[in-house]
Amino acid sequence: MSYAQRSSAQTSPQPVRIGIIGMGGRGNQLLREFVKVPGVQVGAVVDPDGKRVEEAAQWVRANTGVTPKTTADMRAVFDDKTIDAVLVATPNHWHALTAIWAMQAGKDVYLEKPVSHNIFEGQKIIEASRKYNRIVQGGTQRRSFGRFRHAVRLIHEGLIGDVYLGKWVFPGNRDSIGFKPIEPVPGWLNWDLWLGPAQERPYHANLVHYNWHWFWDFGNGELGNNGPHLIDISRWAMQKELPSKIRSWGGRWGYKDQAETPNTQSVEWEFDDGTAIIAELRGLYTPEPMSWDFFGSKGSMHVYQDGRFEVTLGRNKKPEPPVDSPPDMNHYGNFIEAVRTRDRTHQNAEIRETVLSTAYCHLGNIAYRVGGELHFDTHTQRFLNNEEANGLISRRYRAPYIVPENV
Repeated sequence: MSYAQRSSAQTSPQPVRIGIIGMGGRGNQLLREFVKVPGVQVGAVVDPDGKRVEEAAQWVRANTGVTPKTTADMRAVFDDKTIDAVLVATPNHWHALTAIWAMQAGKDVYLEKPVSHNIFEGQKIIEASRKYNRIVQGGTQRRSFGRFRHAVRLIHEGLIGDVYLGKWVFPGNRDSIGFKPIEPVPGWLNWDLWLGPAQERPYHANLVHYNWHWFWDFGNGELGNNGPHLIDISRWAMQKELPSKIRSWGGRWGYKDQAETPNTQSVEWEFDDGTAIIAELRGLYTPEPMSWDFFGSKGSMHVYQDGRFEVTLGRNKKPEPPVDSPPDMNHYGNFIEAVRTRDRTHQNAEIRETVLSTAYCHLGNIAYRVGGELHFDTHTQRFLNNEEANGLISRRYRAPYIVPENV
């Protein structure tokens, strides 16, 4: 039974009241998608940027007739017993602590990718979701798209044989962010709440908003920004957990600016059985679109950005004829359905899956920062004989914004 059918079969279900934490571009996109889901009511909007939170509240009032709570401090929403679930669209360095605090307060969580800022945080998110029995869904929405679901199903059914290699390309086409001077914190911004778990540092306009992606204290580069979407499809199709060898190289090419992360990066993730996934992130202009490739013992599959795909079997190089794909599922409705039923097994992006896909991005970035080939123990989730790399599994937190060892 579909989500819509189940919802209509219920008798006057209680609304699911949500709080949205982080009202930037992605937070506002989530707001507009979730208000379309039957039975959802926006109870709160949160952002340390006072201008953003008021603009979001005005939109909610104008489009739903509901006046949401507005606050700079997410903890006010966790204390609100009328809020059932939160949507987390903060900068990356806040993702894990926001989710854990929410779960400890009895809230379910829709968590944007990358769901953690480091490997340790991903482990803690899974532990908290199990301990507090919360529904937690990752923002890897392609798992709900019919074309991707169909392509993955055909690979799982053996259409191209045993898959030994997956590859993907992401063309970022990013411009220089230049250099911004240190200046006083603007009056509309609560700088302490924006910094959160990160260490104290002076304010400059290349951090707030968006360009924080390219600074290690707050973001994870392009690999952590768009990489989770791409690695999630590769890992899903190849049915992989964590890799045991990682290599990465690249740099910040084409210009000099204030950013720290690479704008061009290649990564190889190798598994114990010799199979591998290879990624290319191209930060300068390239005409090649985003895509995935899978190579198997019987043939190969090329998947386009929108999920369309071509299959080549055997020596004849004849593409497989196009087939109809199942319809897209509502990724946001899928989360709300799980909130209502308390059944995580029907989630398309249950948090463990998104944590694993995010971990690949952290592993690739650690390999880039440390250099050389890294060997990773997938059971202990520690690097073998490389303490510099192990030092990047977690981070130094700023009190009181500490991701706890014991959730």
